[in-house]
Amino acid sequence: MKQNILICIVASLLGCSINCQKDVPLSAFRDDQSGLIGFKDQNGRVQIDAAYTDFTTARRFDKIVAVSEDKHGKAEIYYLTKSGKVNGGKNVYFFDNGPDCESEGFIRFTDAKTDKVGMLNGNGDIVIPAEYDDLSNVRNGCVIALKGAKKQYPHGNNPSGCNHFSWVGGRKYLIDTRNRIIINNINNESHLNLFSLQTGQKPVKDANRENFLGVDGRYYSFIDYQKEFQEWLNALLLHFPSEKKLMECSYHKIYIWKEPEGWTAETSSEFIHRNYDLLKNKFAAISKKNADRFFSIDGLNPFIYKTAEFDRYYNNCGEPKEWQYPIVSIVMNRKTKNDFNQDIFEFLRTENGYKLISMTIRSEKIK
Repeated sequence: MKQNILICIVASLLGCSINCQKDVPLSAFRDDQSGLIGFKDQNGRVQIDAAYTDFTTARRFDKIVAVSEDKHGKAEIYYLTKSGKVNGGKNVYFFDNGPDCESEGFIRFTDAKTDKVGMLNGNGDIVIPAEYDDLSNVRNGCVIALKGAKKQYPHGNNPSGCNHFSWVGGRKYLIDTRNRIIINNINNESHLNLFSLQTGQKPVKDANRENFLGVDGRYYSFIDYQKEFQEWLNALLLHFPSEKKLMECSYHKIYIWKEPEGWTAETSSEFIHRNYDLLKNKFAAISKKNADRFFSIDGLNPFIYKTAEFDRYYNNCGEPKEWQYPIVSIVMNRKTKNDFNQDIFEFLRTENGYKLISMTIRSEKIK
């Protein structure tokens, strides 16, 4: 009896070990001799041999990645799962001439015959059929799906061999990863925080939120990043904060553009202490009703913010997760008779709110 119990325990532990290993991410490495890319586990053991070219942009491998092999002088492009399953030789989804990156264990694919887009899960199985013009990546289990649109190229209908185009027309839907429609029309989704979802029988009364009536009769509410930031900024500028408060509203490092050094970083407390009067004047100018300013929303620049502390703000391929951690920039135009320049202040949305992280001041000298 004791022997049977021991066997069951060992079998259970082995099963857990195998299943847990599937959930442990792998890290990319480059073979010193071949220069090709493979993947290792957290203990440095090679799990997938180095056989892939630089087309393979994933630095981290959770469930599924786009890879390319050189076979007899020709590139074979496909999706690879941890189990070694291959999917979609010609169906890899491209955006801006780069392959798609998995998001929450899912990855987009393109039907080579129809040019429509669908979604694969981490096992390489189709969970959303290729029936859409385009899909967003997965965000909090949700996907923005586009139907009935047409591609518009910079030079009319001629693609000119590039992958740059914009979509015209069509309707956007909010769907889940089982291809179930949640919202029939969500055309103003560009600045929505899908991780802030609230549902209810009535719209949420919050000036920072957008409400949408779902197909199930309930209301789906999301924070609008632009509105949220504007309210935060207004509160900050209403009574300009003390030096201490401004430090609290800043990232622990401030990145500054200086000539000729380029981007440099220093402790925010030291920088703000030296330049507090300058910053106070700049933000006073920003707060004026007739200020010549505008806002823009983007993601972190991986060429500037390179250290490991920023890893959480990028996906497995090193691309900024602007849909979750946007950078909101305030651009102040300054015009004189003989010159035109711009001062730029960038704020990163973190788990602890918006933080001033970088600035470019050309109209005055930074100390």
